[in-house]
Amino acid sequence: MLEKSLSWIRPVIKEIQAYHVADASGLIKLDAMENPYQLADELKAKLQRRLSAAELNRYPDPSVSSLRNKLRDVMHVPQDKSIVLGNGSDELIQMLAMAVADKGVTLMSFDPGFVMYRMIADFVGINYVGVPLGEDFSLDMGAIRKSIQENQPAIIFIAYPNNPSANCYDEKEIEEIISIAPGMVVLDEAYHPFAQTSFMSRLTAYDNLLVMRTVSKMGLAGLRLGLLCGHPEIINEIDKIRLPYNINVLTQIAAEFVLDNVKELDQQAKLIRDERERLLKTMNAIPELEVFPSKANFILFRVLDNAGNNTKNRNANDVFESIKRSGVLIKNMKADTGLLRNCLRVTVGTPGENQAFVDALLKAVNN
Repeated sequence: MLEKSLSWIRPVIKEIQAYHVADASGLIKLDAMENPYQLADELKAKLQRRLSAAELNRYPDPSVSSLRNKLRDVMHVPQDKSIVLGNGSDELIQMLAMAVADKGVTLMSFDPGFVMYRMIADFVGINYVGVPLGEDFSLDMGAIRKSIQENQPAIIFIAYPNNPSANCYDEKEIEEIISIAPGMVVLDEAYHPFAQTSFMSRLTAYDNLLVMRTVSKMGLAGLRLGLLCGHPEIINEIDKIRLPYNINVLTQIAAEFVLDNVKELDQQAKLIRDERERLLKTMNAIPELEVFPSKANFILFRVLDNAGNNTKNRNANDVFESIKRSGVLIKNMKADTGLLRNCLRVTVGTPGENQAFVDALLKAVNN
């Protein structure tokens, strides 16, 4: 019976590798682009009191109206645009893909980029086209124009900044893509607190533009809350796919409370941006590395073979394992070829965590 049951699973699903989350037990966790700071003890105590009054026996507000209004204010969503909320950005990406899923439909993005764009396209059974980025992770506009003309994508996802390269694409080039796109263009601004640049205000200029944000990188990853903003008629169609009560009551209460105290999150983001610049400076001084610029809360870097006068043949896998043995977990991009060849990615943590990473990194490249 098991064999018969499994035979109904689509072949494309059987071929997909599940999204892997590494076990960070006992390690300094710098692999998942999380904010390393918790709320101040005073705010924690107030939040606990607020949560203790939650009516867990009742379904949450299905419209999430109060939280949506709070997010509109904090994230400066234009008043004439609508918002739909998701259980993290991943659910919003899935809702978008499901809304357009049909035979011959294409979803487009740029590679290397956020892996969930391709995975969700596979989940819902539509085509995925990943236009390769340039050697410096910039947009190849010639290839993009050609691909848009040939594939007529229903949705183009643009991560801004990009993950895993941490760079922001040229604004004029993004505006051109929005102008020539035959369908929706989604600016995924998950790392906005660290980039300090946004297309949110441009929603008033382009009806086919959608802006997606998350509170995860602000320091609320455990809440799983994302928002999609855009023209009311488009958002209304996407909202039809949203499952009832997808934002639980604890998330609604906690998110509203923390957004009322958003200045603390802003201060944390400033600390992370400052640490990012310090870490970039330190890493750029290590001759065994090629370090890429970052506008996010993480840094992509390449381990160089035979760097400088050192004849050691280094491998990113060996460096990764050495850093892990020193008690720090970062992200191994696991690429032997292409733009991510021999690359690793580290999340910007607290000053102490970053120093532990630097010490482990120096030990790894010098051994």
